[in-house]
Amino acid sequence: MTKRTPLEQQLCFSLYSTSLAINRLYKPLLDGLGLTYPQYLVLNTLWEEDGRSITSIAARIDLEASTITPLVKRLEAASFVERVRSARDERTVEVHLTEQGKALSEQSRCLGQALFAKAGMTVPEMIDLNKEVRRLHDALTTETN
Repeated sequence: MTKRTPLEQQLCFSLYSTSLAINRLYKPLLDGLGLTYPQYLVLNTLWEEDGRSITSIAARIDLEASTITPLVKRLEAASFVERVRSARDERTVEVHLTEQGKALSEQSRCLGQALFAKAGMTVPEMIDLNKEVRRLHDALTTETN
């Protein structure tokens, strides 16, 4: 019988446990902003490009549109976004940041600052690590024919 590789030597577990650790680090900061992590991701897509459709937001963060809709509704109830029917196609719902939602962009910078402080890595090291993780993600999600 071959010996199993310990969990901490398995990349999948390292990525999983690191993601959990980042979420634990972010949670009190997000709580202070009145957000959940998935809501924060939705807002990030809008800070990149305001006025996205539900479908566009879902595609950007690799979730189903049916998962995004309740998140957007809660963000709207908190006055961070508003939903508007598209003038080009009334079947499409666009999500727009409110002034309060725009202001959260600056307020949420504390998350990245907390991550850098806790990680003890330099900015170039974090950028390089992110590039490698993105390269792995892209390889795993790219369709091959």
